[in-house]
Amino acid sequence: MSAAAAPQPVNVSSATTSPARRASRGSAKIAWAAIALRAPELAATMTGYLDQLTVSSRPATVSAASLVLRQFAEHLTSSDPACTSVAAIERRHLEAYKIALAARPGRDGGTVTTETIRNNLGMLRTFFERLIDWDHPDAPRRVPVLAGDIPKANDPLPKFLDDPTAAKFMAALAVEPNRRRRLIVELLARTGMRVGEIGGLRDDAMYRLGDTWWLRIPLGKLHNERTVPLHPMLVGLINDYRAWRGPTSTGLLIERNDHQPMDPRTIYRHVQAVARRAGVRVHPHALRHTLATQCINRGMSLEAIAALLGHRSPRMTLVYARISDTTVAEQYFTATQAVEADPIPAAAPTDDRADDTQLHRRLLGNGNCTRPLELDCRFQTICEGCGFYETGPQFVTILRRQRDNAAAHTDHLRTRLYDELIDVIDDADDQRPPKPGPTIA
Repeated sequence: MSAAAAPQPVNVSSATTSPARRASRGSAKIAWAAIALRAPELAATMTGYLDQLTVSSRPATVSAASLVLRQFAEHLTSSDPACTSVAAIERRHLEAYKIALAARPGRDGGTVTTETIRNNLGMLRTFFERLIDWDHPDAPRRVPVLAGDIPKANDPLPKFLDDPTAAKFMAALAVEPNRRRRLIVELLARTGMRVGEIGGLRDDAMYRLGDTWWLRIPLGKLHNERTVPLHPMLVGLINDYRAWRGPTSTGLLIERNDHQPMDPRTIYRHVQAVARRAGVRVHPHALRHTLATQCINRGMSLEAIAALLGHRSPRMTLVYARISDTTVAEQYFTATQAVEADPIPAAAPTDDRADDTQLHRRLLGNGNCTRPLELDCRFQTICEGCGFYETGPQFVTILRRQRDNAAAHTDHLRTRLYDELIDVIDDADDQRPPKPGPTIA
């Protein structure tokens, strides 16, 4: 948009025919035509922005932005009819909208989620920022949505099936009689494909290089193509489905009975049919998360998982490492086993705590440790166990006293350590040549 471009009045008849408006028809209480009657300049700026967005964004993104802008426009024209342009929007309008948005009813009772509030305010902030960047004549003086207005995003773990649940689901899938249904769900479960990618698979997407069959997955959510290796069972399912389906008129691998591409809602119903038979609850995208979790839990590298799933950023793949961090698990079980195996002698019953502390004093090389018996300490021989520790015959007396003190406390680890140190000194002393005797004149 150029700075010289003046806002044009919205043609009510055309407000329902452009791609941006068709994508969002019927998804809000008020249509763009009604908003144009209330505030023509406001509607012209917003629909013009959506038309620009159509050029660079996916239809789902344009539809979501259209819904947010229409809801915001409805709130503005209802709460302040005098606000008829974007340039007239002030901070007070956003503050009132935030309160109304937070009080809006949600789908499952209660109010909208924090994620909905975050998405709506984020889209509005982007809308204002772009108008200002474009030097649009109807742009506000400054962005009325502040960074602090947008709630911080939650960072939940992906929802996935644990191994027993996944086994039940796959067992039910293995006996699925519907060829199309089984192929769709097997592809989701064994390749990590997104639901939206299934409908775009071409009939020639499967090919062979050497001994390996591959599947070319079309442009998806992140605008990138990728290839994934195919399990031999999937190769058989695809060939069997093709023979049953016959020639395709659309060039697609999987299509509906009316020869239309598979839509996400139909794919969702196929997954739910298998899940009901297995007696589990499964969302299609959970199959993608399940595959990634199973792979990383069985030693597959993050780089390979990222290539399999089509991730652009390592951060997208690292979330699966949080689900099953084997390093944390190994260190945790090592520590707990050591705690359970370490004998802790019972303290002698006494009413005199000073005498009890004196009884359990640990002898150190230059003093005593008064740590209570009930408290364990992993550093009690930290110096003696260090590779730079050096001792000699002149310290044998104190080392023996420390060894005897450890034995008296049934501290077998410390006793063995001091015994080894004393043995090393004794061996070195035995190998030392004898001192020469006095010279007789």
